[in-house]
Amino acid sequence: MVNHLLLLSVLSLDTMFRGGPAHTGVSAAAKAPGLSSVKWKFKTRSKVISTPLVHDGRVYFGSGDHKLYAVNEADGALVWSFQTGMRVDSSPAWSGGLIYFLSGDGNFYALEAATGKVRWKFATEGERRFTAPGIHGAQPRKEMMPDPFDVFLSSPTIADGNVYFGSGDGHVYALEATGGALRWKFKTGDVVHATPAIDGGVVYIGSWDRNLYALDAKTGGLQWKFQTGEDTKIYNQVGIASSAAVVDGIVYFGCRDGHFYAVNATDGSERWKVDNHSGWVIASPTVSGGLVYFPTSDGRRFKAVDAASGKPVWDVAIPAISFSSPMLAAGRIYFGTSHGWLRALDQKTGKLAAEFQTEGSKENSAKYITQSGLINEAALYPDFSLDGIIIGRERMFSLGSVLSSPVISGGVVFFGSTDGHLYAVQ
Repeated sequence: MVNHLLLLSVLSLDTMFRGGPAHTGVSAAAKAPGLSSVKWKFKTRSKVISTPLVHDGRVYFGSGDHKLYAVNEADGALVWSFQTGMRVDSSPAWSGGLIYFLSGDGNFYALEAATGKVRWKFATEGERRFTAPGIHGAQPRKEMMPDPFDVFLSSPTIADGNVYFGSGDGHVYALEATGGALRWKFKTGDVVHATPAIDGGVVYIGSWDRNLYALDAKTGGLQWKFQTGEDTKIYNQVGIASSAAVVDGIVYFGCRDGHFYAVNATDGSERWKVDNHSGWVIASPTVSGGLVYFPTSDGRRFKAVDAASGKPVWDVAIPAISFSSPMLAAGRIYFGTSHGWLRALDQKTGKLAAEFQTEGSKENSAKYITQSGLINEAALYPDFSLDGIIIGRERMFSLGSVLSSPVISGGVVFFGSTDGHLYAVQ
């Protein structure tokens, strides 16, 4: 089973988020980019949170300017762009000459990869962010507030002629890939912004209702669900935004309850969990060679743990929080941070091997980064109202935060930044 999963990941690496349907986050690239120079960069009119798709000489990605873009892999020249009604923070997938993605306008699109023309689109019941009273302790405490840090949209996963994704309307959807007909939909208790992982005819996906679901891929029938932690006080330590990885019969995923989990794929029973001391795990894990790799947010850590037991192998400090899902290539682990850097760590030791600073970070670090290299939280947030949190988030994003996950092809790493660029760095 392990060999089958690794083969599937390699064959499908350039067709969807995190590689193949099992989402192991392992690149087939033989060369690890050194992050020493910019091959090219493409400027959009808003934040690029979407993870790019590199396929057949083109790079496809979404932007907060409501567009999906197709550019040449070699030089970043624009091939086409497609306008939607809202931000495109979903990561596109490719299958059979079509590009699939979800927009904040509540529509799921299938475009012709060659031209950007619409082949079909499917209307969900509408997107929204996770909402709770006095989110993160903000004032006024009784006011219902959308979570400013619910930043991603679910990305499509394609398997057996169907395309699967989650929605802010609380459903998990399965559509027929060629024509967009609804196969089934499954209702969860809240927003679903994680990306589904699929293995052995089962869909694994988390919801902000704090459950990880295992659904029959053909029918949408519930096989089991696993419940994570609750926080009804300030709704900070609750919800699953991390997308799962499935390897050798174990489902690995992070949670905002401050833990990282491994559960049995057959019945959802817990194998182990890692306590991150209230640090969120938003990123999706990388699983390879008997180890699981993931970054945390508030704790500012990057960890490698034993896949069978969850015991630590190495645990290193990072300068800023990370929502970026890591990618393993040629012995290095690549991921982005909120202070505008892409970092590469040595797979065996966790030591820093290379790093790259975005334009936004270069321009604005003096405003918000301390002399010790950490983000100055006091300079970000004017107060702890919802408005104050949003202002602080936007100031952080001015640093060119890398929330996008890196994709590696031909000795180049491709990733988006909140400074509005898609970068190609070698």
